[in-house]
Amino acid sequence: MRAVIQRVKQASVVVEGEKIASIGRGFLVLVGVSKEDTSKDVDYLARKIVNLRIFEDDQGKLNLSVKDISGEILLVSNFTIYGDCRKGNRPSFDKAAPPELAEKLYLSLAEAVRAEGISVKTGKFRAYMEISLINDGPVTILLDSQRVF
Repeated sequence: MRAVIQRVKQASVVVEGEKIASIGRGFLVLVGVSKEDTSKDVDYLARKIVNLRIFEDDQGKLNLSVKDISGEILLVSNFTIYGDCRKGNRPSFDKAAPPELAEKLYLSLAEAVRAEGISVKTGKFRAYMEISLINDGPVTILLDSQRVF
């Protein structure tokens, strides 16, 4: 699994003209699922997301987690994170999981993060979504459960 984490002041998702989710201070997390992912990848990513220390403490150091600040998470499925552009100019999505597996693991990730006491909102799986956010920093972190980066 891969995640693009953006520290935000606020974020929201609109589907077919209707706002379906919004958060205040916290993370917008775009999540991609690969064909090889399992519940172990979900557990790894959930722990990393919840404990990632990218909020400033009173000294101005990135030392606080989303849990520490009572922040929220907007979790959005995004298969294009597995787009491979190394050959040619059109991305290949061969490594992305089929929708059934991707949805199952995406929802498992949302539940695993909620189980840590974090307020989690989600986008709509397989829907065209318009995402708005106010970046805080900006601070953007990439995570990969296979630790390729």
